[in-house]
Amino acid sequence: MRIKLKIPELYYFSNEELKYTKVKLITLLVPFIVFVMFFTLLPTILMSHMDKETQYESMDNFESEMIVINVKDTLNDFSEERLIDLLKTLNIKFPYIVLAQSKLETGNYQSKIFKENHNLFGMKEARVRVHTAKGTQSNHAYYDNWRESVYDYAFYQSRYLSKVRTEREYYAYLNQSYAEAPNYVNTLTNMVKNEKLKEMFF
Repeated sequence: MRIKLKIPELYYFSNEELKYTKVKLITLLVPFIVFVMFFTLLPTILMSHMDKETQYESMDNFESEMIVINVKDTLNDFSEERLIDLLKTLNIKFPYIVLAQSKLETGNYQSKIFKENHNLFGMKEARVRVHTAKGTQSNHAYYDNWRESVYDYAFYQSRYLSKVRTEREYYAYLNQSYAEAPNYVNTLTNMVKNEKLKEMFF
């Protein structure tokens, strides 16, 4: 025995035509299907969107952290240009002579004392003045970075060379109290002249 399901027929009344018109089933099904599909897919769409936002936020945080790390590392990277800028900033006396000292003492920034100790001027660890050295290594002061070496030289200059007024006096002091090599001052004066180090500061 077969049971036949009878689908009720729907009509709507048209005020313009003043009559009832039969409603087609497909006309009702299409909006219903769209409605069901929309609310079925809505959670998936929202979750996907949230995942993307979380992903972008994570990437932004990662990039920000990378930028901070890069800036920090770059700050301590050495270059002669940065050394010159720091000598100017600290208002070092006769900075071109000091620059020549850094080049001579480090063998143009290739020496072990410079690479391992971050020591630009062959400085010893000070005992009776303010200094920035962390200790002694290989019989020379060592620092956290090359900038600390420059700060230490600035303290040295302030303590012992504050009354020096001329290049001649400066060289004389270095020859008497700083230099270990007999031709130290002659080498410095030749470097200043031949490499035109004065022009880098004026």
